[in-house]
Amino acid sequence: MAVLRVPGFVRRRAGGARASDDDWAGHVRSELALELPDEDIGEDLDDCLDFYEMGSKPRCEEVEYLGLVRDARDRLLWGRQSRS
Repeated sequence: MAVLRVPGFVRRRAGGARASDDDWAGHVRSELALELPDEDIGEDLDDCLDFYEMGSKPRCEEVEYLGLVRDARDRLLWGRQSRS
């Protein structure tokens, strides 16, 4: 009977991919925190967008805030998809 041997780097990839996703998410959230230092950004960026009250900021700040949060959310999703 033949035994299939899997190289070590293939077995380690699954755990490393998860760590890589966490590193990427932390990096994106850090950049967002630097761009929006006065905001309390939670872990889930979709919640930030869903619970945001339109008109609670001046229009120019509102556009910037929503754009930055959407961009960060999209980068997180894109990063997870490209690493899968």
